[in-house]
Amino acid sequence: MDNLQTLIKNYLEYCHTQKGLDKKTLKAYQIDLRQFSDYISISNTNQVTPALLETYIAELHQKYKPKTAKRKIASIKALFHYFEYKEIVEQNPFSKLQLHFREPVILPKIIPLDTLETLLIMIYKQQQFAKTPYQKRNALRDAAIVELLFVTGMRISELCSLKRDSINLHNGTVLIYGKGNKERRVQIGNNSVIHILKKYKDNFIAEIENSGYFFTNQSGKVLSDQTVRRMINKYTALASIEQHITPHMFRHTFATSLLEADVDIRFIQEMLGHSSITVTEIYTHVAVAKQKDILTKKHPRKDFHI
Repeated sequence: MDNLQTLIKNYLEYCHTQKGLDKKTLKAYQIDLRQFSDYISISNTNQVTPALLETYIAELHQKYKPKTAKRKIASIKALFHYFEYKEIVEQNPFSKLQLHFREPVILPKIIPLDTLETLLIMIYKQQQFAKTPYQKRNALRDAAIVELLFVTGMRISELCSLKRDSINLHNGTVLIYGKGNKERRVQIGNNSVIHILKKYKDNFIAEIENSGYFFTNQSGKVLSDQTVRRMINKYTALASIEQHITPHMFRHTFATSLLEADVDIRFIQEMLGHSSITVTEIYTHVAVAKQKDILTKKHPRKDFHI
């Protein structure tokens, strides 16, 4: 019988070729499963008992935050489902376990809309008053990036991997490849954003054609997410914005703003590329927080003098 390390290697290959999981997910699986195999020190998978799993799970909860522990347990559980499917184990030890998680609700951090407007004004000012053509082109690209992040709610990884033909500026649509290479189209519903994207494309056409990617640096190489993070930090400092802003916060702001504008959560789920509605529902907590703020400050009862 193959030992556990070999079976894990085969499973990861299966996840890559058959399930089409992305590199980050595969890397997380690899780390989680290596930690598990190192801990149990058992070669025969049939020797993994529910009691052994319970001990390991208890240790995970002691070492990690609930969300991380939950992910690591899910990685192991998926491995044993694979073993069961391939008839490698006689009985899945997880079938004898009852797992219950109580995760604290961590609300997504959003960018106040006036702060976002201040940020964009600063980027456009830098573009308008740039002292050199190099600075002017950089600011033009930066404006196109920030506008697209906010107007579509796409992930930073999705933006950096946009191919040359992923954006159709004639009909204003973006073809996005999300997690698991799932495909979705999002409409750019703002003419000013389409205008800045056209202007960027005209200025960077040589780099775009040579690299095959829509967003590049001035050397013609594809952008990294770290480049985008540094760019956002630069403009927040220039605009004297104290809040730390990350690329993912544009996604949170996109979703929360639409939910507060009474857009059906199913549409938001589709635009974000969430496979499950439960993932999108985290934004309802933010909307409730907003509701409390509105009713505290705006409800006329506050002006009663009784």
